[in-house]
Amino acid sequence: MKNTLLLIIIAFLLFLAIFFYWRNSQAESQLAAANEKITSLEQQVRRFTQPAPMDSLPPKQSEQPALQTPEKVEPVTPPESTSFEEEIGTLTEGDIQRLKRKGLKNPEADLMNDLMRKQKSLLTATGSMGGTMAIRDIRILNDRHAMAYYEDGHNGGYLLLKYAVNNGTISWTRLDSSDL
Repeated sequence: MKNTLLLIIIAFLLFLAIFFYWRNSQAESQLAAANEKITSLEQQVRRFTQPAPMDSLPPKQSEQPALQTPEKVEPVTPPESTSFEEEIGTLTEGDIQRLKRKGLKNPEADLMNDLMRKQKSLLTATGSMGGTMAIRDIRILNDRHAMAYYEDGHNGGYLLLKYAVNNGTISWTRLDSSDL
């Protein structure tokens, strides 16, 4: 009887070890997929936030100066203000002024508060195990885009949103989402 009970306990513990190992590897693969998607979205956001090159006509052939090769080429170091990862979620002064002209008094706070009020219409994921999906973190990327993290305590994900401001009224459009 003692041997049978001992074998049952060992089998149960072995089952638990295998189950938790499987859940861990499943979570790691989901995390890797989410990281890839976030990296892809960050690259897309960078492309949209970089200034467009100036359109200008090339100078006439007769006006072009002769090309000279410099004797010493120095590497170009970007200014500290281009560290995008540190500045993600902060509006530039130009973005703030544009949003104020469109009717927002305090653009970042107004946008965050409006998104929190309208989150139920933008979140399509449902909570699990009694949890309620809710936005936990918001990053206003520029004067047209925002990113939000949502979760219910068990599962979560990210939303990429586009917003428009017209006379102080904010409308939101869901561009993409990624569940973790």
